[in-house]
Amino acid sequence: MYVDSEVSALRTVLLHRPGPELARLTPRNNDSLLFDAIPWVGRAQEEHDSFAEALRSRGVEVLYLETLLTETLAVTEARDELTAGVLADPRLGDSLRAVVTSYLQDLEPARLAGVLMAGLAHEEIKPGAGGLVYEMMDRHEFVIDPLPNLLFTRDSSLWVGDRVAVTSLAMPARRRETTITHAIYRYHPRFAGTDLLYEPALEHVEGGDVLILAPGVLAIGVGERTTPAGAERLARRVLATGLAHTVLAVPIAQERATMHLDTVCTMVDVDAVVMYPNVAGSLVAWTITAGLGEELAVRAPRPFLEAAAEAMGLDHLRIIDTGLDPVTAEREQWDDGNNTLALAPRLCVAYERNVETNAQLERAGIEVIRISGSELGSGRGGPRCMSCPITRDPLVPPNHP
Repeated sequence: MYVDSEVSALRTVLLHRPGPELARLTPRNNDSLLFDAIPWVGRAQEEHDSFAEALRSRGVEVLYLETLLTETLAVTEARDELTAGVLADPRLGDSLRAVVTSYLQDLEPARLAGVLMAGLAHEEIKPGAGGLVYEMMDRHEFVIDPLPNLLFTRDSSLWVGDRVAVTSLAMPARRRETTITHAIYRYHPRFAGTDLLYEPALEHVEGGDVLILAPGVLAIGVGERTTPAGAERLARRVLATGLAHTVLAVPIAQERATMHLDTVCTMVDVDAVVMYPNVAGSLVAWTITAGLGEELAVRAPRPFLEAAAEAMGLDHLRIIDTGLDPVTAEREQWDDGNNTLALAPRLCVAYERNVETNAQLERAGIEVIRISGSELGSGRGGPRCMSCPITRDPLVPPNHP
C-alpha cells in the first residue's frame, strides 16, 4: 500500500458498490442524507459496475468495501466495536437498545455488514418490542440510520505514502462511515501493521479536500467539510512523519456545489490540473512547512497555482480550464466535470455527460475514459469521489531521464 501522487499508475483501489442503503432514500429523508435526488438503484449499480470494469480493464485491482467489512466482522474485536458504536446512539433508550442488541448478536457477518451499511428500519423490528421509544417513533424512521454516502469512498480515508488517514467527517449523516473504515484498516488481515496517520476523533478533515499534488506536497481544501483546525492537524502529522515537506491550505466556498477541493480541481498529469474556470484565478493558498521545534511555519496567502508550482518544483502548473461559457461551465462543474480520477499520467476517468470538459481534456492530450453517471451523480460526486486509491506506483519526476 503506497500513494505519493494523484496521477501515477493506479494499482489498487477501494470502491463501494451501491446497495440497499440507496433504496432507503425517500423524499422525506434525502436532504438530511445529503442526496439531491432519489436515485434509481438498479441503474446506479449498473453504472458503478461499468466504472469498476473500466478500472479493471486498465489493470487496477478493485477492492469492495462490503467484502472487506464482512471479512472484518469475522474478527471478534471488530464486531464488538462496530456493534457497540451503533448501540451507543442516545436515541435508542434502554428498552429499544436491548432489542437491537439481541437482533444484531444473532446475525452472521454478511448480514451484519448489510445492517451496518443499509441501516435498520422501524418496521423491521417486532412491533412493541422496544418500549416507549419504539412506540413513539414514526414508522418511517430508522432505528439504525442507513449510510448511502458510503459510495464516496474517497472521503472516509486516504493514503499518504504508506500510511492511511481515517478522516473525521463533518456532516452528522456521514460520521458513522468512518467507524467502518477505521475498523477495516485496524482489523482486516490485508492491512495488518498499517500505521494510522489520522483518526475520526480528531478535527474535521475529508478526503475529497486532500490532493497529493506531488511526492511531499499536499493541498488541503478548507471549506464546508474540512476546518482550518483539521487542515492544521493533518499538516502537522504529514510534516512530522516526513510524508510531506509542504502543505497548502486552500480556502474554498462553503457551498454545496464546492463542498470539496476536488469538486473544482483535480490532477490529470504530473504538471496539469483540470479546473473550474470561475475559481482558477481566485484560489489562494497558505503555505505550511515545518518550523522550529513543534511549530509550523505559515506563509501568507498567494495564488494557489503559483504556490503549488513552486512546492512541486515546476516553473508553472498547466491549467486545463474548460474554456467554456459561464453557463456551461457552471452546469458541468455541478455535474462533477472537474472531479476526474487519474489512472496514470494523461489518462483519467470522467462522467460522459460533461461533453465540453471532456473535449477540452482531450484537446490538451489527456485520454478520457467516459463512464455513465446519471444516477451515481445524485449524491454530488464523480469518479474521484467514488474511489480511494490504496496503491499507486511511485511517481517518476517529470524531468527524470
